[in-house]
Amino acid sequence: MGEIVAAMATCHAPQLFTYPQDEDHAQLDATIASMRELGKLLDETKPDVLVFLGSDHLETFSIGCVPTFAIVAGSRAIAEFAGRKYDVPIHREMAEDFLNRLVNAGFDMAYSEDAILGHTFAVPFEFVLGGRDIPVIPFHTNVYMPPLPSPKRCAALGSEIAKVVRSRNERVAILASGGMSHYPGTWKYPHPNFDFDRWLITELEAGNVDALLDLNVEQLDEVGNTELLNWSIMFGAIGRKAGELLRYTPTWHHGHAMMRFIPSGSATASAPSSRAGYEFKNEGFEFYKHPPASAYKLNKLLFEVRHDAELRRRLLTDFDAVTSEWQLSDTEKEGARAIASVGSAARISDNAAALVAAGAHPLQALMSLHALHGEFKKLAKGPIT
Repeated sequence: MGEIVAAMATCHAPQLFTYPQDEDHAQLDATIASMRELGKLLDETKPDVLVFLGSDHLETFSIGCVPTFAIVAGSRAIAEFAGRKYDVPIHREMAEDFLNRLVNAGFDMAYSEDAILGHTFAVPFEFVLGGRDIPVIPFHTNVYMPPLPSPKRCAALGSEIAKVVRSRNERVAILASGGMSHYPGTWKYPHPNFDFDRWLITELEAGNVDALLDLNVEQLDEVGNTELLNWSIMFGAIGRKAGELLRYTPTWHHGHAMMRFIPSGSATASAPSSRAGYEFKNEGFEFYKHPPASAYKLNKLLFEVRHDAELRRRLLTDFDAVTSEWQLSDTEKEGARAIASVGSAARISDNAAALVAAGAHPLQALMSLHALHGEFKKLAKGPIT
C-alpha cells in the first residue's frame, strides 16, 4: 500500500532568486537555509515521488483561462524564473492516475502536458528539491483570481489525493508551496499580518488544522494568506499532524514560513485561541479581485510582457508605439506609464499603484514590473527613452 512519508510547507518568494537591494540579505540567506533543511526530509524518507502543491502568479494561467485545480501530467515539469530554468521529470503514470480518479471523485481537474511553471515551483525546485532525482507531480490551485476554492474544498481534494496514494505502491512526499502573509502589488504590501501568521503557526504546531480550514477565502485575502489554500490540500491529505516550525522570517513585505508535518507525531486539536487579537472585517475581497472587463487589454499586455523579451524592450524604448498597437484606452495607457518609468523607481513595488488604479490585477502588475525592471537593467548601458 502506498504511503505519505513526508509532508512539508514552504514559502517561494521570488526575492530568494533576485536578492534586490531593498531586502535584508541575511533574512533571505536564513530562509534559504531553512528550505534546504526541508530538503533533507527527502533524504531521510526516500520518496518515490514528490506531489508538489503549487499555484500561479498569473504567469502560467491568466485572464485567458484560470482553472481552479489543474495537474501537469506530461513527461517533464518545466519551471522558469529570473533567468533560471528547471527541467524535472514527472511521474507521468501516477499523474494520469490522479487526473482520472480525481475527476471520477467529483473534482473537475484541468490538465496540461507542457505548461511553463513560474517561481511557485522554481524556487522550491532549487532550494528544497535541490537537484535530487525524485520525479514530481505538479498540482495547480487558483489562489489569486477569484472565485477561489474554499479551504475545506481544498482539504477535500487532499483527502482524495491520499486515497489515490493508499491504493498504489509509491512512497510519496507532499510539498505545499506558498505563504505566509503578503500582499504583492497592493497598497498593503509593506504591512504583512505577522500577528495572524504567528497565531496560525501556534495552532498548527498543536495540530489544530481547523484553525485554517474553518476560514473562508475572503478572510484569507484579508490577512494576505490565500496561498495557504495549498496548505489546506496538504492537511486534507495528511490529517491532524503536529507541525514543527523550522523558521519564520518577517521581511518588510512578507512572512516566510517553513514547516514540517511528516515525519512528526500526531496531535489532538487544541482549544480555539483568539487569533492574536485579530478581528476580521469580513467585508469581502479587498486585495485580489477579478479584474474588470474594461481593463482586459492592459492585463493581457502585462501577461505578454512577462513572456516576451522583445515586447519588454519595446515598451521601454518606444512606449507610445506599443500602447497604440495594443489600443489601450487613455486610462490604461496612463497606468501603463508606470512600466516605462520602473527603472527610476525607488522600489519596484511603488509603481504598481498606477497600474492597479487603471484596472490591472495587483499581482500581475507587480510581477510584470519586476520583469520590466530586469529588462531595464539589461538596457542600462544604452539609451532609454
